[in-house]
Amino acid sequence: MKPEDFITAYESALATQNWTNIEPLIAESASVTFSNGSVHLGKSNVQKAFENNFKKIKNEAYAVDNVRWLSKEETFAVYLFDFHWTGIVNENSVSGNGIGTSVLVKENYSWKLLTEHLGKKSE
Repeated sequence: MKPEDFITAYESALATQNWTNIEPLIAESASVTFSNGSVHLGKSNVQKAFENNFKKIKNEAYAVDNVRWLSKEETFAVYLFDFHWTGIVNENSVSGNGIGTSVLVKENYSWKLLTEHLGKKSE
């Protein structure tokens, strides 16, 4: 798998809203920062945060585009991206978007998310 393939696999796994499909793509020491500023350190805390989102946001669709690679090395890769999401919260359609930064690490021949920072797009 190339770093570019990770993005597609990650989007597909998130679309299932099932941690079992996402877990193999997450490093043990992962850190995720959501656009609301909440920070989740360690794989188990990332799992709790994702599963909490899955309970709150039904039928979520998450997409990444405008990927800009800052570095692609043998064991790590860094990219910037735009993200968009839609879903249902309390029976209301909701959506959002923003910008993100992700760092991938290669562990046992597989790319895994080490950190992801999602933020709001400046106007």
